[in-house]
Amino acid sequence: MAEATRRAMIEASGLSKYYGPFVAIKDITFSIPEGQIVSFLGPNGAGKSTTMKILSGYLAASAGTARIAGFDMTGQRLDGARQLGYLPENGPLYNDMTPIELLRFFADARELTPRRRKDRIDAVIAQCALSDVVEKPIGKLSRGYRQRVGLAQALLHDPAVLIMDEPTAGLDPNQIRDFRDNIRVLGRTKTILISTHILQEVEAVADRVILVHEGRLKFDGPPAKLREGGSLEETFYRMTGRSAGGEVTR
Repeated sequence: MAEATRRAMIEASGLSKYYGPFVAIKDITFSIPEGQIVSFLGPNGAGKSTTMKILSGYLAASAGTARIAGFDMTGQRLDGARQLGYLPENGPLYNDMTPIELLRFFADARELTPRRRKDRIDAVIAQCALSDVVEKPIGKLSRGYRQRVGLAQALLHDPAVLIMDEPTAGLDPNQIRDFRDNIRVLGRTKTILISTHILQEVEAVADRVILVHEGRLKFDGPPAKLREGGSLEETFYRMTGRSAGGEVTR
């Protein structure tokens, strides 16, 4: 299906966020159609997390509109949340709980029926390869397994949209590879936005790149376009170096 005819699942329209005189993001605008995996790229402090928190409804914008599956995340947040799985950076997990206890807790919070509750918990345990650790306290798990638990809770209600903030931060190379493989599989049925400052993430999983710097949108297009005229590293430095500026590149 052509991109122009696919339904928009993640939309940012003129998003801005101010903290007094500090501008966290300014006029961020993009639309992601269903079935696309997008890397949200930028250096630390570029405004990626702020944008994702607004898109997910955790933070109110100073200006602009965020929509998930057509639902305005200001006035229709609960409807949007039913379509959204959100994995924040260093997302809070209850360390004294086991993964199975945590998933049951979130299933009840999302008001899943008893039959769907069991089916979805079984499904995400298999999908995230958690069967060996479901009865172990989360606080005793490795960083990689904790990320799997976080992803499992984000997938629990089988959302159409996934938003993930730095999901591979702190993982070892094997864990990163496993996580990327999982994202590719999920991308067959879901729309995914992955925030990262790691250039290898773009090469590994993305259909499209949205790059921000100093709270402004600098690039929106396919990875191949971003590589034109040099490596990803060279282009990234050129667009986000101390003296970087200018209009959005598409």
